[in-house]
Order: sequence, then structure tokens, then C-alpha cells
Amino acid sequence: MSNSKIWLSSPHMGGNEQRYVQEAFDSNWIAPLGPNVNGFESDLEKYLNQDVYVAALSSGTAAIHLALILLGVTHGDEIICQSMTFSASANPIVYQGATPVFVDSESETWNICPEALEIAIKARIAKGKKPKAIIAVHLYGMPFNVEKITTIANAYEIPIIEDSAEALGSSYKGQKCGTFGTISILSFNGNKIITTSGGGAIVCKTQIQKDKAVFLSTQARDAAPHYQHSEIGYNYRMSNVCAGIGRGQMEVLDKHVALRRKMHDFYVDLFSENDGITVFSEPSTDYFSNHWLTAITVDASKLGGITNENLRKILENESIESRPLWKPMHLQPIFKTAPYYGNNVSESLFVNGLCLPSGSNLVDLDKEKIHSVVRSVI
Repeated sequence: MSNSKIWLSSPHMGGNEQRYVQEAFDSNWIAPLGPNVNGFESDLEKYLNQDVYVAALSSGTAAIHLALILLGVTHGDEIICQSMTFSASANPIVYQGATPVFVDSESETWNICPEALEIAIKARIAKGKKPKAIIAVHLYGMPFNVEKITTIANAYEIPIIEDSAEALGSSYKGQKCGTFGTISILSFNGNKIITTSGGGAIVCKTQIQKDKAVFLSTQARDAAPHYQHSEIGYNYRMSNVCAGIGRGQMEVLDKHVALRRKMHDFYVDLFSENDGITVFSEPSTDYFSNHWLTAITVDASKLGGITNENLRKILENESIESRPLWKPMHLQPIFKTAPYYGNNVSESLFVNGLCLPSGSNLVDLDKEKIHSVVRSVI
């Protein structure tokens, strides 16, 4: 068995990343613009295949922030946000001086619950505060219920910011995640399905939106021979070097998705004879998850008292990284006063869930070690 550390989700290079980066050095395009940036954006647009316009940025968080700005979100507005997510989904709301309104998950997808969403919208409208936008997340690569969420959003004329940070390569009814929102976002952080070391992208429906996002992400410099600024701008553009890594990663994206899904199948098989462990999987054939992370829920009553935390510590002692599910935002100290609507599905998932090593670069020796350690416990 392997004695090296088994990581939850580490970067996985495909081979051509260095070539694109070398081209950036050879041509001296060491800047937040250049042929790799243009090429990476084009690669993403072709992959998403829905007449979208992509701007490469420094992070997925930056993309959410710019999406809020493009939708006119400002001080005093309210934004509905899926509670079970990473804090980067919610923090940009506060950047704009707006208030997050958190909504619980549904048990099928672990994503924003349609019923709780509509309850929240009606309740906020009754208080005279119609939400300015909805941030819906594809958690761990699992698409949210696009049809129901979109129907509700359209009925109340509220735009959707689609947080597809974890879901590049996932799809709903054959359409790629990252193309469903009024504005959508992607992430290329080091642990994602593909990486640019750090980075993200905003996915727009019009060229005008993209141009505005690029303008804001490059310090909102006016068209003048001197440095003039009529709006507040941000240093959010992706560098040509990082985009070069991204171009190489796009060449292996489908391969990485296939390998992550194969890891998911490995866990389904591993736990197939134990009803105390449930592997998070697609609820129907409408959903296609990249299984960025494979997650499980643990029923200690069926495992002789073994909890998800017991299992995490046992894996940690064997140099196998795992981690709890995202702690819901409405339970975070920083958001303790924010409104919340739901039936505590996300709280139950957090208490009982665990993310397991899911990298596309895990080898047979890694799988053998995980299998042996888990079987020795369960």
C-alpha cells in the first residue's frame, strides 16, 4: 500500500500546461492580459456551448462579486443564498453592503430547496424587501434542481447567479452547468476539477456584460490617455501565465471528470453492503455530476456507534485526508443574525456527512489503502 499522503483533491496536471506557460514567458506576456487569457476564455466558451461570453478572473469569489455589481446590487439590498456552501458564495454579498438571506437544502441534491426558496421570497416581499438576486450552488458538482429553481425565479422576476465553482463538467438534462444563470461563475482553485493555480471566470449572456466585467476587473480605467476613473474598479483579471495553465487543463477536463466519476463508483462499491453509509449520488438521470468530491452520510446507529468524525480521525491517522461537509452559512458566527428559511436539512447533513479523497490523480495503491483502512473499521 502507498505510504504517501492521500489528499482530498490535489492539482492534476495534464502535460501541456508548461508549454502554454513557456509561450507566455517566451513572448513576455507576463501580464493580466494576453493570448493565453483570450485562448482560455475561448476554450471555455466552446466547452460550455451555449452562446455565452466568458471573462477569466483571479477567483470565483471575484466572479460572484462582479456578478452582483452587474445586477445592480447595492447597500441595503437582500440576496437569497444557498446556506450549505463555501463562504465565498456569501461573502461578496456583504462586500456590496447587502444582506444575505439563507435558504436550506433539499435532501435529493443537497442544494437550494425549491419549497424553502419560495417561502423565503414570499416572506421577504411581505416585509417590503424583494430579493435582488438568488445565488444557487451546484454543491460538490451535483447540479441543483435547475427546472424548479428557474421556474420560481422567473415567476418572481429575480435573476439567478449560478455558482458553478465546483461543477465544471456537470450537466442538467444535457446542458452544461455554468450556463443556466442570468450570470454564472466558475472556479479554478487548486483543488477544483481543473486549476489555474488560483482563478475563476464569470459567464455572461451578452458581450456587453462581459465587456463591463472586464472593465471593472481592470480597475475601471476610462478610455483616456491618462489614468482616469469614473467608477470603482477591482484588480480581478486573470494573468496570462495562469491562463496558460488553464489552457493545458482544458485539454484534460473530460478525462478528469471521468476519473472523478470513477472514484465515486469506487466508493459506491466499497460501501454497497453497508446500509450505515450512504454515498451522495444523482437523484435521477436528469443529473450528471462531475463528482468533484464524493461525499457520504454516516448513520452511527447502524455502525456500532462509529460517527463521521470517528471515521475522519481514523483516516487522518493513516495519512488519508477527508473533511466534514460545508458548515451551513446560517450557522457561521459571522452570519448569525442573517435571516434563514428551511427545515434544517443542511444542519443534519453537516452533522453526519464526510467528504472523501476524490482526486483524478489517485492511483490503484491509493484506492487499495483507502479500501483497507475503511474495511478495517467498518
